[in-house]
Amino acid sequence: MAMMPKRVKFRKSQKGRVRGNATRGNFVAFGDYGLQALEPGKISAQTIEAGRVVGSQSVKGGGKLYIRIFPHKSVTSIPAETRMGKGKGEVEFWAAVVKPGTILYELAGVSEEAARATFARISYKLPVTCRFVARRPTL
Repeated sequence: MAMMPKRVKFRKSQKGRVRGNATRGNFVAFGDYGLQALEPGKISAQTIEAGRVVGSQSVKGGGKLYIRIFPHKSVTSIPAETRMGKGKGEVEFWAAVVKPGTILYELAGVSEEAARATFARISYKLPVTCRFVARRPTL
């Protein structure tokens, strides 16, 4: 089942636009390797779930997959061939707003080659371009 918030203050949100780079969630925190977004966009809850399924199949219990994004924004749409007026459309799906630099997924407990292969399969499903990053060495 796709992710969505348990409750929200307002059911329908405004569109907004994604500007600037990520200042939070832009480094590998939980795993050893990460998948980093290189362009702004919205990622639907169904797409996040598809990436989770592919990643967990790739790892096969050998490691741990962390999902670092959550769909907080509701996206609405009006049915096709509807006249103007009559208010805002109903909520179609929930999406995560992603800025460039955001870490989307992380992997722990696998080799670098396995992580690269897993993230290549996950990034194929995503609507934004991504790159493979490793955890920074701690001093």
